[in-house]
Amino acid sequence: MFEQVKHNLETIDGVTIFPILSLLIFFFFFVGLGIWVFSYKKEKIDELSQMPLKDNQTV
Repeated sequence: MFEQVKHNLETIDGVTIFPILSLLIFFFFFVGLGIWVFSYKKEKIDELSQMPLKDNQTV
């Protein structure tokens, strides 16, 4: 089955760019996510971590 898929993909012009693009999207997404996580303020993280423990209050 893999041989059929491989043969079909080889007949498409410019198909070699798709793995590169998907790797770049994957890489930049997780780098951006890491930057966002590490730049988050500690006070906000503490506030969000206490939310499940608080009484039912309207926001």
